[in-house]
Amino acid sequence: MTDTVAVTFNVRPPERAVIADALDAAARPVYLSDLDEAGRAAALRDATAILARDTGKDLRPGEADQIQSARLIQFMTAGIDFVPLGALPAAIPIASNGGAYAGPMAEHGLAMTLAAAKRLLIEQAALGRGEFNQFTRNRVLSGKVCGILGFGGIGVATARLMRALGMRIHAVNRRGHSDDPTDWIGPVSDLDSLLAASDVLIVSTPLTPATKDLIGARELGLMKPDAILVNLARGEIIQEAPLFAHLQTHPNFCACIDAWWIEPVRHGAFRMDHPFLSLPNVIGSPHNSASVPGMTEAALRRAVTNIRRALAGEPPHYVLPPEERMG
Repeated sequence: MTDTVAVTFNVRPPERAVIADALDAAARPVYLSDLDEAGRAAALRDATAILARDTGKDLRPGEADQIQSARLIQFMTAGIDFVPLGALPAAIPIASNGGAYAGPMAEHGLAMTLAAAKRLLIEQAALGRGEFNQFTRNRVLSGKVCGILGFGGIGVATARLMRALGMRIHAVNRRGHSDDPTDWIGPVSDLDSLLAASDVLIVSTPLTPATKDLIGARELGLMKPDAILVNLARGEIIQEAPLFAHLQTHPNFCACIDAWWIEPVRHGAFRMDHPFLSLPNVIGSPHNSASVPGMTEAALRRAVTNIRRALAGEPPHYVLPPEERMG
């Protein structure tokens, strides 16, 4: 019997071609959007693997229970904290698409860091007011410490770029070690040391019960008064009110926010409870660090490659441990 991969979301013809090419002869893709109710039920029941974007929206009521034979439920996105994973069969492994968007997100983090260090937005606004602050000092990053909270795909890609600027790399992850080079790495229990040492802090860790609200007033107080904090992950990792208060009382501290607390994709709206964009030491972007040409196709290939590992009996990458199956 031919293995099948049930694709739960709408896929355009060019993307279907990518999926077919990436699967090759390993399995046959079946698209739920092409099927009637009975066909959808049969496809989910018989699927060897599931490729999904957001099963809370992709699947109809009761369809999650019809997934019976799958060896893996593979998601397209790296962060799946917004997906109701608790509705999926507990015995079937769930994998995120970790590292799929690491390259462009690392570039985005570097761009935000440089904009903050070089005061680009501040001085552009000053020029608009007729001020020519030629001798106001900006910062050099070479020789400074780039701290990375979450040394996975995004963190590793960011470290490569920061190292090219001459920065030293400090990091924490769950294991406390990595095969990728760092100047210092420790477990998450060493977070205080990372915060104190960092001139630039990149937040690239997944949102889990352990990382929600991880950085609050105490943690911000450990950081250097002129540190640059870049959040590429999830807003909820940093407590909103303490961050706003810290930015008000530490004018040389800068927050670069790509990931917000309330966002359209995850929450249906964009909202902030504090006027961050009124502060001169904030640089914001609309969580678009991964929105570059070709990334959907690259992410599809990466996800399908992980599915092929599962079909071949190999352990798939980025499988969520039980405690991280939020929602």
